Amino acid sequence: MQRHANAPGTVSHVPQALRQPPKDFERRLLSRNGRGDILAANHLGRALFSPVYADPVRPPNNARFVFLSPHATEFFRHWDEVANDTVAMLRAEAGRDLYDRRLTDLIGELSTRSEEFRRRWAAHNVRMHTTGVKLLHHPVVGDLDLPFETFPLPDSPSQFLLTYTAEPDSPSQDALNLLASWAATNDDTERSAPANDSQSADSSETPD
Repeated sequence: MQRHANAPGTVSHVPQALRQPPKDFERRLLSRNGRGDILAANHLGRALFSPVYADPVRPPNNARFVFLSPHATEFFRHWDEVANDTVAMLRAEAGRDLYDRRLTDLIGELSTRSEEFRRRWAAHNVRMHTTGVKLLHHPVVGDLDLPFETFPLPDSPSQFLLTYTAEPDSPSQDALNLLASWAATNDDTERSAPANDSQSADSSETPD
């Protein structure tokens, strides 16, 4: 399980919440904050979201991936819904903390570089889905239909634990099993992306 030490606000109990026995790997995959930073993830979580981790900027940020990566519309099969939820998440976070400099910088970057973001931000939508089915197209295992739930951490309402499941004996479960095998032989998916020495030093890893 990997925790990103340079992610502000990372709480010490998040890694423990993600450290599950193998049979539960499909359940508790990662945690993130209201800016979309991935704060911690187990091996399967990093493998599932390896396209997000391909950005060398740390911590990996889902909002930046959604609006700035050319691969986002392929990875998220319902990209429009994901984009709307991402903007709603950022707007809700802005309402919680008006003085979050990192959030302000992120919104400024997305507004400057993405017309899709600017249009959605202007709509002032704050409704987002905390449960549902995430439809992904993973570059290694193909299509995945994964029911998900988002749980706010009790002592930190700006941080969330994300869980994903797959229907038993479904193609998505088979794909997750294959992805778990792939993750076991590629246990540091971040190494697939270029990173400088300072970025590598900013993350710490503990066994799953």
